[in-house]
Formats: sequence, C-alpha cells, structure tokens
Amino acid sequence: MPADMELQVVASLLRRGRSLDQLSTGLTLVGVLFGLAQLLMASISPICLLLSLWMIILGLLQKYWALRVAFDADLFALLARDIERTADLDQALQTLGLQSPKRAGRPWTERRRGALKLLRKQAWLLGAQALLTLAVILASPWLPFAG
Repeated sequence: MPADMELQVVASLLRRGRSLDQLSTGLTLVGVLFGLAQLLMASISPICLLLSLWMIILGLLQKYWALRVAFDADLFALLARDIERTADLDQALQTLGLQSPKRAGRPWTERRRGALKLLRKQAWLLGAQALLTLAVILASPWLPFAG
C-alpha cells in the first residue's frame, strides 16, 4: 500500500475516536447525574457516589486520549497529502515542545503503531466507563433488587 494511502487510512481510523468520545461524554454526564441524584435521596449510597465519581474520572481521562487521537488524526491526514514534509512536522512538534528531538525521524510504521495504540487506550477507557455505568445502575438504591 502506498505510504500516502496508508496514512489516509490511519487518519480515517483515528477519526473514529470522535464517536468513542461522544459516547464517553454521554456516560460522563450520566455519572454526574447519578452522583447528583444521590444528593436528592433520603439516604446517600456511598457505593453509588464512588462509582459515579469513577465514571467521571474515567470520562475525563478518556477525553484526554480523545484529544490526542484527534490531533494525530489531523496530522496523519495532513501528511498523507504531502509525506515529504515529515521533517517539517518533526521540527514544528519540537518547536512547540510536543516531541523530543530524539524521536524525530521515526519511521511512519512506528508512528502509526503509536497513534493506533492511543485509539485503543481511548476505547479501553470507554469500555471501563460503560462497565461502571452498569455497576451504578445495578447498585442503585431505587431498584427493587439493589441492596
């Protein structure tokens, strides 16, 4: 596969991180609402508050990775149009303090692997957040089978 096409495919994959981010934002808001709902209850459930807090923390961590993934998606799309400007990209990243000089000149396969690893981290955080959402729902005191 030509390098420019490979970079374009990676950019397209990385743009899917936006969908993960949107779902995570929704789950983070659910965590906030569950936490606030506890304050309206006659008795506060510490486990629900703790689970809600972790939903929010995971949502914020996921947001960080989503920003990194979106940044990489833009860079891969830009370089797919003109891969000869890799040295310019490295210089710009170093000037902005976003890359150490020893990481300059890395092959694109290594860069691709790193970018996709960020996307996987984002997906894992979303999965953990979804499991916590389920745990909050199951631990909720207003459900008849909750303890």
